[in-house]
Amino acid sequence: MFRKILIANRGEIACRVAHSARRLGVETVAVYSDADAQAKHVAACDEAVRLGPAAARESYLVGASILRAAQATGAEAIHPGYGFLSENAEFAAACEKAGVVFIGPPAKSIHAMGSKSAAKTLMQSAGVPLVPGYHGDDQDPALLASAAQAIGFPVLIKASAGGGGKGMRIVRNASEFAQSLSSCKREALASFGDDKVLVEKYLQRPRHIEIQIFADSHGNCVYLFERDCSVQRRHQKVLEEAPAPGMTEQRRSSMGAAAVAAARAVAYVGAGTVEFIVDHDGTFYFMEMNTRLQVEHPVTEMITGFDLVEWQLRIACGEALPCRQEDLKFEGHALEARLYAENPDRGFLPSTGTLRRLHLPAASEFVVHDGARRASVRIDSGVREGDTISPYYDPMIAKLIVWGEDRATALARMHAALAGVQIIGVSNNIEFLGRVVASSAFATADLDTGLIERHHDELLPKHGVPEPQVIALAVAAQVLNERSRRGSDPWDSIEAFRLHLPASRRFEFEDGGIEVFAQLDYQPGGKLRLTVGEHGAELAIAAGPEASINILWGEERVAGDVVLEAEALHVFHRARYRILTVIDRLQHTADADARAGGLTAPMPGKIVAINAQAGTRVARGAALLVMEAMKMEH
Repeated sequence: MFRKILIANRGEIACRVAHSARRLGVETVAVYSDADAQAKHVAACDEAVRLGPAAARESYLVGASILRAAQATGAEAIHPGYGFLSENAEFAAACEKAGVVFIGPPAKSIHAMGSKSAAKTLMQSAGVPLVPGYHGDDQDPALLASAAQAIGFPVLIKASAGGGGKGMRIVRNASEFAQSLSSCKREALASFGDDKVLVEKYLQRPRHIEIQIFADSHGNCVYLFERDCSVQRRHQKVLEEAPAPGMTEQRRSSMGAAAVAAARAVAYVGAGTVEFIVDHDGTFYFMEMNTRLQVEHPVTEMITGFDLVEWQLRIACGEALPCRQEDLKFEGHALEARLYAENPDRGFLPSTGTLRRLHLPAASEFVVHDGARRASVRIDSGVREGDTISPYYDPMIAKLIVWGEDRATALARMHAALAGVQIIGVSNNIEFLGRVVASSAFATADLDTGLIERHHDELLPKHGVPEPQVIALAVAAQVLNERSRRGSDPWDSIEAFRLHLPASRRFEFEDGGIEVFAQLDYQPGGKLRLTVGEHGAELAIAAGPEASINILWGEERVAGDVVLEAEALHVFHRARYRILTVIDRLQHTADADARAGGLTAPMPGKIVAINAQAGTRVARGAALLVMEAMKMEH
């Protein structure tokens, strides 16, 4: 085993690799940019080396700097994680030339699969089924448009060197093709340094199923079953699970054999994922091969019980695979939800800011029937409370992974785990994930890559009036806060005492432009009565640990957490999150007209295209300008 490795990445995957390395007694070296000097992954490693400025192209993408850091610290090997240089054949070759082990496949294997178009040609010769499309080198826009016409709309334009939804567009008719092609090429060049694209037939309602493979340097290759990654937004995965619902043993065997054939075709070594697009009739087509560990690898670990990072390290050391294909089996069902700093109500626009509150459910494990220990809830995160989500990198906050004896149990655990997440400081997708998991389509495994779009109104409902229970919790939080500020002087009390008259107070809040109010009546004997809308009943309040509050409102027990910040109350109740602002009628309101005529970007970014000039007549919905931020064009 290696004595010391360098982890050429950041965030949760760097922390994940460091965790396995520590368990194996391997020392770790972190690398960081100026934006990550105090990051969690830096603290998770034994040593750390600065790479450069915040921008990835000046730090995490500079292979020469990473190699120098490895040599200076005496690291014998480099683990690339995923993203950045993990699928860069030139970097893998440079490591080999410098005598540093690259914990991944050989450079020639990465090169063979690095171009989606070249990989498809190779897969065709290996007998792996392909989606109809154009995968050639000629990138003349007129030729690509002609190819799209021949294939038949809708088509999918994809960056040849890409992944993660970058440089990818669905084109539904010929009039959209030129603009979509230009955008894809810009995004591909910015993300991967290569603007080459391919054009494929876009399948209606397909599933996205991938096979985890492992190969060693002794000629052995196995597949560790499949993952269903069909739930996506903007061509990026949101929820993943293993095994794939409805998968038959025959189809699993066929897809596994095709994945192994793909790996053998490029003399593969290490961890890899062969991704397939699966039509509604079960026909599957090769889509691409990711020559690295995937973001969603934990669900495979949960059902197999293997540590895939440990497998990577052992194979990179020259060891043989620990299992033969016939020895492999899985148990139960696992789900993974990606917690992102983004706003689902605004097209999943990424969000930046400081994580003023980050409460994640506690990891847990239990003993299964064979006596082995298995995690039921697992958290993989690269940030802590107080950290900043910057515009420079992917806006992932954490991965929430659960395991259950069957899919129904795993779903129930995911419901409970999502309800335990509390995030303040950035927009996030927690409520959205909860709605997806609770939807009938997901619960019944009616899965395909268009699930979110097809159920848009259910999964992304318009912002409505807060539930009465949310208002009740907000009122209770204010009452508790006032009580905690009382002194010994009776005049310090701000509860409404009146002579000969019943005392009452009016609480007014604003939530997303909606004003709501409640009335609290003080009754003899210190009793309280709360009225919200048409619901009025006696109210009893009890404070719990930290921000938790329990109330008895009539016959209903309501529990939640309320965090007070200045004039805002952050209310968490039943996996829902609302921000209620206290309305002060005496407070001066700024004149909105003073801000008219401007446009404020929702995040820091760079304008990469302006599609209209002063005086241009435009139609509603037309793209006026394009901003690049967080690796995506908006």
